[in-house]
Amino acid sequence: MGLTAAAAYWFLPAVIPIAIFVSWSDMKRMKITNQSMMVLFAAFVVLGPFALGFPDYFWHLIHGPIVLVIGMALWALRLMGGGDAKMYAAMSPYFAVADWRLILIVFAAASFAGIITHSLFRFTPLRSLAPDWESWTARRSDLRGGLFGLDLAFPKGLVLSMTLLFYLLLVAVYR
Repeated sequence: MGLTAAAAYWFLPAVIPIAIFVSWSDMKRMKITNQSMMVLFAAFVVLGPFALGFPDYFWHLIHGPIVLVIGMALWALRLMGGGDAKMYAAMSPYFAVADWRLILIVFAAASFAGIITHSLFRFTPLRSLAPDWESWTARRSDLRGGLFGLDLAFPKGLVLSMTLLFYLLLVAVYR
């Protein structure tokens, strides 16, 4: 069984401000801060027992260290940014393994929407609304990770935040 609507309602008040901050921070500075990831993980640690009950809570909690080890290995191989790896690990306990299809659909939709929206601002006069944001000028050679070999960097914190937020919203509304 996947995540319940009741559990999603428990997590949403904590996740919404963190997701907004991470999206903003990654677009402005191309950084996903350690503190924001600690707060995201701590929110799960505190709210998880109330939202899930103890057996499920411990199974969800195990996701974090496993995903962190995989993410750090990908970071060491220069396939992923360190902030992205930490974010995958911090947000992984919120997901139910049984919802893997929904998670992939939401991730694909968030990736598409994030790339389109970011590109719309990056390559048009809309960029002047926030001219000092590093994500407009960042290059892959400046950071780890990239997109299909292009030398354009993309703030994946935006996509990851949207994935977590919209997953929880979908579960809350439709279950």
